[in-house]
Amino acid sequence: MRKIFSAVLLSLSLAGTSAMADNATKEQAVALVKEAAAAVKGSGKDAVIKEVNAKDEKWFKGELYLIVLDMSGAHLAHPTNQKLLGKSMLDLPDVDGKMFRQERVDIAKGKGEGWVDYKYKNPQSGKVEDKTLYVFKQGDVILSAGIYK
Repeated sequence: MRKIFSAVLLSLSLAGTSAMADNATKEQAVALVKEAAAAVKGSGKDAVIKEVNAKDEKWFKGELYLIVLDMSGAHLAHPTNQKLLGKSMLDLPDVDGKMFRQERVDIAKGKGEGWVDYKYKNPQSGKVEDKTLYVFKQGDVILSAGIYK
């Protein structure tokens, strides 16, 4: 009985540790985007877009994932919502009315990189949560990855 109880406690402890490891950091979001920028420069945007849409684990890590837009804001790659592909949705705000998609394009066309805060449905929890997204322009595409706060 003690062995069963100990095994249950151990598995609960490990489950908690695993859940904590799923919380991505801003540094991880930046690293993912910079890795994608290097891949776009190296193997081309089409290869990265294909991998993102196929949920390649290089670009899709649960809550942390890469999104690729063209310079007009149209989605070229999104691993958690394929319905967005080909759509810009720049005029669609988050739940608080923030035009975060337009802000991504503005950052890319302006400074070339930066952060956007907004609210979005977390694909892991299914709930709308606060999110911050790192945006980086690479050639003629906008690369971004975000974390839930």
